[in-house]
Amino acid sequence: MADFKTINISNRRARFDYEILEEFVAGIVLVGTEIKSLRLGKASITESYCYFDKGELWIRGIHIAEYHWGTNNNHKPLCDRKLLLQRKELNKLQRASQDKGLTIVGLRIFLNDRGLAKVVIGLARGRKTYDKREYLKENDDKREMDRALKTRR
Repeated sequence: MADFKTINISNRRARFDYEILEEFVAGIVLVGTEIKSLRLGKASITESYCYFDKGELWIRGIHIAEYHWGTNNNHKPLCDRKLLLQRKELNKLQRASQDKGLTIVGLRIFLNDRGLAKVVIGLARGRKTYDKREYLKENDDKREMDRALKTRR
């Protein structure tokens, strides 16, 4: 079984497809078999996004696999899950998400030192194709510079 401190499920595609303007750490409401499956590392956040419903923030698109030893009380792998944030942060996100071109995407799931599941969400703006090419070029340049510095030492 994986140690709960090493669980770090990330959405690497989001940083490529979106320009992340601001990040927030939110708690997530889970049932018993969901947290057990998450502690085993059986989750995916690649196609997740957030939306508001009646003033509450929900995340859609997180796939948490069914718990192997769960019986008929197992959870649904793909269902909407409620996120827990402070009211000030919720209001800020709700105002920002109403702007044209901005969305809220899930970036990472981790377990904190108390064993609670947390989701890092980001307020994001979609990138154009040429922006994606520039992003790849910048990353390649950084990688080459790091390699050059390592060989100099």
